Amino acid sequence: MEVFRASRLSLVIVNYCTPQLSGDCLFSIFENGLPTSPTYSLDEIIVVDNNSRDDSIGYLTELISENNWVDSVSLIANDRNDGFSSGNNVGVNASSSEYVLLINSDTIIQPGAIQKLVETLDDNPAMGMASPCLEWPDGTPQESCFRFQRPFTEFIKSAATGLISKFFYRYDVPFSVSVEVSYPEWTSFACVLIRRKVFEDIGLLDEGFFMYFEDVDFCKRASEAGWKIIHNPAAHVVHLRGGSSPVKSQAAKRKRLPRYFYESRTRYYLKHFGHSGLFAANIFWQFGWLVAIVRKFVSRGYKSNICEKQWRDIWTNFFNPVAPYIHPDNI
Repeated sequence: MEVFRASRLSLVIVNYCTPQLSGDCLFSIFENGLPTSPTYSLDEIIVVDNNSRDDSIGYLTELISENNWVDSVSLIANDRNDGFSSGNNVGVNASSSEYVLLINSDTIIQPGAIQKLVETLDDNPAMGMASPCLEWPDGTPQESCFRFQRPFTEFIKSAATGLISKFFYRYDVPFSVSVEVSYPEWTSFACVLIRRKVFEDIGLLDEGFFMYFEDVDFCKRASEAGWKIIHNPAAHVVHLRGGSSPVKSQAAKRKRLPRYFYESRTRYYLKHFGHSGLFAANIFWQFGWLVAIVRKFVSRGYKSNICEKQWRDIWTNFFNPVAPYIHPDNI
C-alpha cells in the first residue's frame, strides 16, 4: 500500500520598502489555513528584506512576534539591495523544500490558492512551474501569461495598432486571459510555484537583471532544459502591482522608465538572441514607432505605448550589452 507523503513547501517574499504590503500578504497566508494542509507541509516562510531604507525590519519583526509567527516566518535582512533576482535567490538558497513559492509583497493570497498550485505540480510531474490567476481587488483578471519576447514583438508593441497586433498575433507577447488550464511560454513571477529540480537543473534567477526580464529569462532557460509551465486559473491571487517599482505606473502615464528596465531589456535580447537579435529588436521597435507617429497624426483618439525618451533609451548599453547595471541609487 502506497503511503501518502505531503509535498514540502517553502514561501519566499522579497520586501523593499513595503512593510505594510508584506504584512498584509503574510496575514492572507495565515488566514487561509497555513501552515497546515492535507496536501503539503510548510517548511518555512522566508521574508527577505532588500536593505529597505525605511523601518521595514522593525515593523516586520514586531508583526511576526505579535502574531506568534516566529516558528513559521524567518526574516532575512540583506545588507544591500542587489535587485529582485538577488533577493529571491537569497530566499531560495535559505530553503530546502521540494517546492518554492515566490510571492511579491504586493499580493494577497486567496483561499485555497496555494493548495491548488501544489496539487497542480503534484499531478503534472513534467511541469516545472505553476502559476495562478492574478487579479485586481475587484476580481478582474490581469494578464499574467505570455509568449517569449522576440525581436519582432518590439514592432507590435511600439506600433500599438490593432490591425498589426491581430495579423501578427502569434508574435504578440500577452496570452488572452483564459478560464481554462493553459501552458504559457512564461508567466509572471508576482506569484509562481517552482519545483526545486528546476533550480538544480538551470540555476537560480540571473542576478545580472536588477529588475524586470528576470522572470522571462528564467522561464526561457527552463524551457530550453525541457521544463514546462502550467497555469491554473482556479488558484486566485490578488496582485496590487507596483509595490516597490514605478515602472507600471510610469508606463501607464507614458513617463520615462527607469534605466534598469532598459538595461534588463538589453541583457535579455543579447543573452537569448545575440547582438544581431538585440539590433533587430531595436530596429523593429523604431519601425513600430514610425507607425505610431503616423497614426497619431491620422487619428486623434489614438494612444501610443511610447514612453518619454524611449526612442533613445532602448539603445541603453547597446555597445556594451554585458555591462553591469547601474544601481538606481547611483543614478
